Amino acid sequence: MAAKISSIGIASSFFLVLCSTLILFFTLPCFSDPDELQDFCVADLNAKSTMLNGFPCKRVSEVTSDDFFYSGLMKEASTTNSLGFGVRFVDVNNFPGVNTLGLLINRVDFAPGGNVPLHSHPRVSEANFVLEGKVLVGFISGTGEMFIVPKGLVHFLKNVGTGKAVVIAAFNSQLPGVALLANTLFASNPTIPNDILAKNFQVDENIIATLKSKFSNQTKYISKSLDVVLPYETLVVSAMFVIIRD
Repeated sequence: MAAKISSIGIASSFFLVLCSTLILFFTLPCFSDPDELQDFCVADLNAKSTMLNGFPCKRVSEVTSDDFFYSGLMKEASTTNSLGFGVRFVDVNNFPGVNTLGLLINRVDFAPGGNVPLHSHPRVSEANFVLEGKVLVGFISGTGEMFIVPKGLVHFLKNVGTGKAVVIAAFNSQLPGVALLANTLFASNPTIPNDILAKNFQVDENIIATLKSKFSNQTKYISKSLDVVLPYETLVVSAMFVIIRD
């Protein structure tokens, strides 16, 4: 009898492990953009509808070939700012044809010594191709080489060559989001209390106040760093939410 109970217990445990494994593998695809259910769904950016996790589609009769063409990456982004870099940021907001397709490509231009500040993309992984120059991304990546940044990991890019550099960045989402660490910490609204930041960074509160003053105008700072001002859905740095429970 004891042997029978033990056998049933082992079988039950095996079944539980099997089910857990199947659930894990079948839910992994859900962590990226969902698969499209039609050949295309050109975003209707002017549609007045309820909030969606994405964008509604244009009527097929209203779709034209222009919806699937974008030439913005051909033009060099301005790097005349304090960070020495510029981005031609292309997502579903200015290229409606990528709606539901789960991808986009950006162009990043660097002046000599220019760098993209510490940031992360909370919704995507990122692949980068060095089109020109020499770029430091935690390691040296030269012309013709690629590097991968896994989803959500903090990273930076810096031009370590003597001339300008160009990187083509690809994302597995139509709207990847970008969280600039400095802005997230020092320019949230409402602001993170100075004493909390001071304890986290092990510095005096006066230093935190000085840092916050550098990032007080978040939109102006981002406009200087990028060739375009990012929309709210893309810039994941704008607010801090505080929940207090008794």
